Amino acid sequence: MDASVLVSTMGGQAQVVTFALDALLAQGEEVEQVVVLHLSPEDARVRRALIQLGREFADDFYAHADRACRFRHIAIRDAARPLADIRQERDAVATWQVVRELLGTLKSQGRRVHLCLAGGRRMIGLLAMSAAMLIFDHYDRVWHMYTPREFLARARDGAIMHARPEDGVRLIQVPLTPWGTYFPGLRALAQATPEEVIAAQMRSMDRSDRARCEAVVAHLSDRKVEVLRAFATGRSPQEVAEALGISLKTVDTHKTAILGECRNAWNIPEGKWLDYHFLHDKFGLFFDDDSTG
Repeated sequence: MDASVLVSTMGGQAQVVTFALDALLAQGEEVEQVVVLHLSPEDARVRRALIQLGREFADDFYAHADRACRFRHIAIRDAARPLADIRQERDAVATWQVVRELLGTLKSQGRRVHLCLAGGRRMIGLLAMSAAMLIFDHYDRVWHMYTPREFLARARDGAIMHARPEDGVRLIQVPLTPWGTYFPGLRALAQATPEEVIAAQMRSMDRSDRARCEAVVAHLSDRKVEVLRAFATGRSPQEVAEALGISLKTVDTHKTAILGECRNAWNIPEGKWLDYHFLHDKFGLFFDDDSTG
């Protein structure tokens, strides 16, 4: 298997990076480099996390797995300074530019990229996902990390840097449509602002699919639309249940009804398997358009 690069977002929790790396190595991935995206290292939590990771990758050697692995970290910054937070539109644009440049550079070097959206501000993850849709190809992966709450509390602040199999930490692949692969002209948008990217992605969305999305939403209750929105972000049923504070059984009931409407709208035979991934593929961009409510 070709060597790859792990790009991970991080707030003040260093263990999200090592958890992700350990999980990929356990899958047989040959990860030769780890790149961490973070806000200003002047933040005490970020600074502590970087020190902890420095110990894990001393001399670009990952001692836990007894292997060479280059480690570097990139502070998200605007023209003047590293950002302490993403508080306004210019901060979001600056973040987009940093992420875009990093992913674009890695892909121009022919690297296979694993993007783990495990830590840090949610906005960083959203912008990274948007950039990945333009820059990634079918060989790249986007991951969400699931960590059981009890273990999450014990590992907090780097108290535990490596999870055991019985600890229940796992990577969940996030479905990703690499629009830049299907529509090469979209890759030019890697130089655009986030607003321009979203607008162009919406224009590229098949008009008939958009009409079907609108038809499905029109037949759903407000609660089912809320569940559909959650699935559209790429969440699993369990993650939807946790995000909305409802039971998994309730989520499954809503999901069945939503998929039933989708079968009607897309004229999909009953015998053809359909699951929640379909909802992300079809509605992910639909709900990015503010005009949908």
